[in-house]
Amino acid sequence: MIKQTFKFSSTSTDIYFANGISCLKEIIDVKHAIFITDENVFTAHAKRFKNYNTIVLKAGEEYKVQQTVDSIIEQLIAFEADRKTILVGVGGGVITDLTGFVASVYMRGIKFGFIPTTLLALVDASIGGKNGIDVGIYKNIVGITKQPLFILHDLIFLNTLPETEWQNGFAEIIKHACIKNAAMFKELQQHDLNYYSKKKKEICSLIQRNAIIKLKIVQQDEFEQADRKLLNFGHTLGHALENQYELSHGQAIAIGMTYASEISKQLLNFKEKNNVVNVLQQYGLPTYASFNKQKVFNVLKMDKKRERKEMNFILLEKIGKGIIKQIPLNQLEQIIQLL
Repeated sequence: MIKQTFKFSSTSTDIYFANGISCLKEIIDVKHAIFITDENVFTAHAKRFKNYNTIVLKAGEEYKVQQTVDSIIEQLIAFEADRKTILVGVGGGVITDLTGFVASVYMRGIKFGFIPTTLLALVDASIGGKNGIDVGIYKNIVGITKQPLFILHDLIFLNTLPETEWQNGFAEIIKHACIKNAAMFKELQQHDLNYYSKKKKEICSLIQRNAIIKLKIVQQDEFEQADRKLLNFGHTLGHALENQYELSHGQAIAIGMTYASEISKQLLNFKEKNNVVNVLQQYGLPTYASFNKQKVFNVLKMDKKRERKEMNFILLEKIGKGIIKQIPLNQLEQIIQLL
């Protein structure tokens, strides 16, 4: 088994790259585990859950709410889950968020781990310890930072992934390249979604490199006081769009990155905006969109990245170098009105 351990402030996470779900019994005592997944994953991979205590949830961001948390906790009580129980989230970002959040509050905290099944979850959502739920149109406004015990990558789950989910994942991969890795950006320019979905070795390598980019950023800044904020490139505007316009996470972030590149051009003389837009389009992601500017700003100003009258907005100086810029809210409102 390929394992790397990443130490955080009060704990550590073991990452098992390119292994099968069958390896789980070497990592934890599966008799004391309860699996949380959604209907899509369970239907496509039912035999992988055989003999495991499993909670199956409805699929979709609209279920990442307190009502679902209550329902999971009621089922944990029915399973007689105790402080030795380990929760294992098998799914995309909604499942990893819910699993980590429930595990952090059930009996004041039990251990949990993830088997991410989507590209987005493999490179982003399962990593970093952010676990949360949505309230109305406000994404992840309730949550906790707690690291998983382990993350196990079983790439067999990618075989049943629809194309839209591949696009979703590549939004975050493009984000990582934009803020931290110009060489990876060049590589992405040379290929497309079709190439990576067919080349197992290449997608495996790309997933590992992206996971490590995020893990290293989080290690240095677990509680988002400095460089971890860079991971929000495209997310400030993107999150404000996502729930209002029923976009997928990847679609919303791609539109967010397009406009963040536009703002980078205005404020920092960023010269590579067209390259960012072209790569997003190359991977089937939306770029420019029409939206209600005032409505989106009203949601955006409630974002967690706001500090009193200023917003920490992530911009690009150049491809591979993201920066954190504090923009006064009144100036940001004017910028968004003119987008």
